[in-house]
Amino acid sequence: MSNQPTVTVLRVWFRFLLFAVCLGAWLGGSWAFTASSNGLVKIGLKKRRLDLYSINAAKITRADTSYDTGIGDTDASFERPKADLVYLKNYLDTQYYGEVAIGSPPQSFTVVFDTGSSNLWVPSSKCVLSITCYFHSKFRARMSRTYTKIGIPCKIHYGSGSISGFFGQDHVKLGDGTIRDQEFVEVTRQGFLAFLGTQFDGILGLGFQDIAVGQAAPLWFNMVQQGHVSQKIFSLWLNRDPTAGLGGEIVFGGLDWRHFRGDHTYVPVTERGYWQIAVGDIFIANNSTGLCEHGCAAIVDSGTSFLAGPTTIVTQINHAIGAQGIVSLECKTVVSNYGNLIWETLISGLRPEIICVDIGLCVYNNGSRTVLETLVDDQVANKSTVDESALCTFCEMIVFWIQVQLKQQKAKEKIFKYVDELCERLPDPMGKSFLDCNDITGMPHVSFTIANKSFPLSPEQYVVRVEQKYATICLSGFTALDVPPPQGPLWILGDVFLGAYHTVFDFGNLRVGFAKAAW
Repeated sequence: MSNQPTVTVLRVWFRFLLFAVCLGAWLGGSWAFTASSNGLVKIGLKKRRLDLYSINAAKITRADTSYDTGIGDTDASFERPKADLVYLKNYLDTQYYGEVAIGSPPQSFTVVFDTGSSNLWVPSSKCVLSITCYFHSKFRARMSRTYTKIGIPCKIHYGSGSISGFFGQDHVKLGDGTIRDQEFVEVTRQGFLAFLGTQFDGILGLGFQDIAVGQAAPLWFNMVQQGHVSQKIFSLWLNRDPTAGLGGEIVFGGLDWRHFRGDHTYVPVTERGYWQIAVGDIFIANNSTGLCEHGCAAIVDSGTSFLAGPTTIVTQINHAIGAQGIVSLECKTVVSNYGNLIWETLISGLRPEIICVDIGLCVYNNGSRTVLETLVDDQVANKSTVDESALCTFCEMIVFWIQVQLKQQKAKEKIFKYVDELCERLPDPMGKSFLDCNDITGMPHVSFTIANKSFPLSPEQYVVRVEQKYATICLSGFTALDVPPPQGPLWILGDVFLGAYHTVFDFGNLRVGFAKAAW
């Protein structure tokens, strides 16, 4: 009788072990990846539908990413990234994800393959105070015989909040290959609910080491160093067909010729960290939007669903495609109070960049812009509080919009009517600019100039469809993201663009290539 409790415990443990083995076999059999012996690793991507309530715009803010060696102790080798500004991502609207495994024996996780960041992170079994961790797979270090604890704490900031944890090291299984001694972040706290409803567990960053928190070597870098790929490239294909079972494919070490047509157009990486390139003018049908005529920066980002760019351009695009927007009192105030003066000053030949200074809305000190406290007329001031800090920004946008229309030889009356309409269709800061789904066929193409070639997007490609319970809602695939010089103006080429163009990330030659995607 005294041995009965021991026998019972052993039976329970055996049943649990049998269940775990079966579950592991089922999960292993369901992994959507293949590998070949010729230096290629293919990972099938899954796709989820967008949720209207999860769509929020990403943002730019001052860099405050931190990683410390301990309380009050900062290691000189863990310095801040060189960039003064960082792109804070929001993964709520991410649609594409795949699978990896960490440890020995391997523990499986679904991750976003994200070219807009550089760290690998997954939830830790020590994440007990964050609700979101209970809805995702968690890494159990004690179950891996190849795990090494590093223990350096870190914090990664995103557009919706931050995650924190510590660094560990273990083997990572990708396809049939195993990347040895890969540093990754074990997340112990998620300070926001952003990942509560997501279908992925973590992030696998494919950017450069320059922007990696803690300067951890990205997994892709270690794949190259350890000889897992024959070429120092990886390629991405996203399947925009909502009815397809396969969401896309990422190939490490080569290309899948079935997923593109024609040759790739390559453009050099202009600044390491992100996969950052230069883009030229953006056209609505055949009309220039002007701002990027002499070049803009662009980050190629597989971890963002939308196309994000300067408000000056996105407002023009959303107006042309009939997207709803936000009415700005400040913008309309500048048009009504200073419109004629701006017009006369432009016609007189004064340099456009100093017009807003000349009329008293902006001032530049040592090359940097500051805002003057400008008194609007009493009637407007009594009716509503005008954000005077925005008057300078809107003045510069209005000057630019009038310039674009003058180049198209439009009459003054039509120009002011157009500019006033733009003030009523500013992009929704939350990234939800609604469209009439019935008007899609009549919308213009929007084209990006890359390496002096045109890369058009059709309405079917830049309109984002969100399936609700009883209806389909259509949104503009363009959202506003304003970055000041010298880093900006900046575009984020997210999945709306990458879905139209098969993309090659050439690490060996520091370039990015685009070709028409094929299905």
